[in-house]
Amino acid sequence: MTRSDRLLRLIGLLCLAAVGFALISQHAFGMPPCAWCVLQRLILLAIAAVCSLASMGWKSPVARRAGAITAAALAVCGIAVAWYQHSVASQMLSCAQTFADRFISASGLDAALPWLFGIYASCMNARVNLLGVEYALWSLALFVLCAVLALAALRAAWTAPERRSTSR
Repeated sequence: MTRSDRLLRLIGLLCLAAVGFALISQHAFGMPPCAWCVLQRLILLAIAAVCSLASMGWKSPVARRAGAITAAALAVCGIAVAWYQHSVASQMLSCAQTFADRFISASGLDAALPWLFGIYASCMNARVNLLGVEYALWSLALFVLCAVLALAALRAAWTAPERRSTSR
């Protein structure tokens, strides 16, 4: 297994762990998510899927590079969403008709998987602290870490020598 594979798998595991933590927070501790929280879950799951496919699906450097680039781009989207939630949406009384609300509703995910993608709180009501830090900032830090790790995976995939099979 290459270094880029290990980094991509680590990113995927971190994203799945974060979604798992969010679901525990929601279902065990009664912290309902807002539209922006749910959009971040979707981005985390997309990053996990991309990283899993890139590290396990195909064993080509091109697939690893494409996966790392896509994961980094999704992480940047996650950074923007988490920052918007922290700086703008959490100050609003309602998330209704914001981009996140319209996107999740239009996708049908909230109806198909309400336990995972259901929107149950306004952004202001979903503002919760963990260890004195707002959830949105924890999410922002995770997306930054994912972006850094994805760039490291890209670098590793780019500099790793390609294995050539020789038939004798």
